[in-house]
Amino acid sequence: MLISFSGAQSTGKTTLLNHLMKLNDKDIEFVPEVTRLVKREYNLPINEGGNDKTQLMIVAEHIKNIYRKRGGSAILDRCLLDGVVYTHWLADNFKVSLSSYGLASKFFTELIDSYDIIFYTDPGDVRLEDDGERSANVEFRDDIINLFERYMLKLDNIVRLSGTVEERLKTIKQTLAKHNLEIII
Repeated sequence: MLISFSGAQSTGKTTLLNHLMKLNDKDIEFVPEVTRLVKREYNLPINEGGNDKTQLMIVAEHIKNIYRKRGGSAILDRCLLDGVVYTHWLADNFKVSLSSYGLASKFFTELIDSYDIIFYTDPGDVRLEDDGERSANVEFRDDIINLFERYMLKLDNIVRLSGTVEERLKTIKQTLAKHNLEIII
């Protein structure tokens, strides 16, 4: 199975992934980051500072994560849904070209069904925190959340996670059990 977390910045994706990774690292491959990888490895700006190169590299990393050879299931920190949402916002704000958005949208449309489950981390339960890398801009985050909501209307493989970390983990465990994937929470 190919599983991903998805959602706006500071909504709990990394917290959940790190928790699962500590307990399940033998049976499931975990891919902990894409956006920060692009920032770190290629010295490209992220968040509302992103540009065409940033977004094309991020989309390319998401595509690589789909096609990587694996021995079993994988859980990703983000997916193409994130790539298209952030690229959409950047295009709307004239920070990336329409052709970059078009490319992100094309791959999103063609490959989004590659993910068996996308766990959307609901922003209502998590306070926006500045960690020095993610954007702490509330207006930017609200715009991103609205775009996620629009894109998710078209998807059948979304599971919304809300509540405490423990409640979210319970939902993850129950959802994966329905797909015959047992995890430790």
